[in-house]
Amino acid sequence: MSVLDQFRLDGKVAIVTGASSGLGVGFAQALADAGADVVLGARRVDRLQEVKGKIDAIGRRCVAVPTDVSKVEDCNALVNAAVEQLGDVHILVNNAGVGHAAPAHKEDPEDFTRVIGINLTGAYYMAQAFGRHCIAAKHGGSIINVSSALGISGGDIPQVAYSSSKAGMNGMTRDLAMQWSGRRGIRVNSLAPSFFSSELTDPLLASEVGTAKVLARTPMGRVGETHELYGALLLLASDAGSYITGITLPVDGGWSLH
Repeated sequence: MSVLDQFRLDGKVAIVTGASSGLGVGFAQALADAGADVVLGARRVDRLQEVKGKIDAIGRRCVAVPTDVSKVEDCNALVNAAVEQLGDVHILVNNAGVGHAAPAHKEDPEDFTRVIGINLTGAYYMAQAFGRHCIAAKHGGSIINVSSALGISGGDIPQVAYSSSKAGMNGMTRDLAMQWSGRRGIRVNSLAPSFFSSELTDPLLASEVGTAKVLARTPMGRVGETHELYGALLLLASDAGSYITGITLPVDGGWSLH
């Protein structure tokens, strides 16, 4: 097998949550470009169908399943749909997430609970459903939890719920890797972007003040481009990363150096 062949995902089935917009769309396309069939999960059904059309155009099989990851039954249904319609599942990209910015002393507790419920608890529900299948199938797998540089190093914008959810995701990654990477054969890693153009970040980046704050904390002096995440994603998803587990990999232009 050549070096580049190690990054191929032919014969694999990948689930991507939060796949109706932003980074999730790009992740789904990158996995399909590398040879994987793709299962899309998100709440917005109309947008899911648009993304499905993009995967179909690449020539890969694709299934779109309306999914709210904060509901454990939806997470189980997403994995079941992957197995029933595509035969198996090998890769999970835990990308579903929401943001919320507010000073801690003014934040509504319900907003904090909502963010944790989607970003962290939802990722755990998905990891459970995926892990149970892979353990029963006895073929291992790869989980990529989409975390954030804000789960590693703080920022200037008050968003304790989001930062807490991503720091918690990094801890979850380590513990699941300890449990599942040995005889279970399931590698678990986190991918930690800083600021890339997406629905979550565009409102901030649209303002000169917001952009200035981001660039002041970024040694490379610019915002990331979405395609710059794909190499790290494929490394963690494929055989190229077969000896990597339990890490949080920053793709952040140096943000986490602070």
